[in-house]
Amino acid sequence: MKNININISVPNEILLTLRESDNELALNMKRWAALKLFEDKRLSIGQSAELAEMTEEDFVRYLSSNKVSVFPYRNVNELVEDMDNA
Repeated sequence: MKNININISVPNEILLTLRESDNELALNMKRWAALKLFEDKRLSIGQSAELAEMTEEDFVRYLSSNKVSVFPYRNVNELVEDMDNA
């Protein structure tokens, strides 16, 4: 798969405040984006893990540590509806 580079300008003060290198911030931004895109059902677990530069197993742990469920249901009603449609 071909990768595309995306450039984002960040004030140096942000890096100083976060006490992160530009590479650390970039990786964290990718992981936060992957988490949010998975949570919003826009990417699969595999796609999200790839974006986050993690194995699927590590990404599932990352989701858990951020209190995001791997199950696509936001409430019991969505689960019941899905089961009724099965």
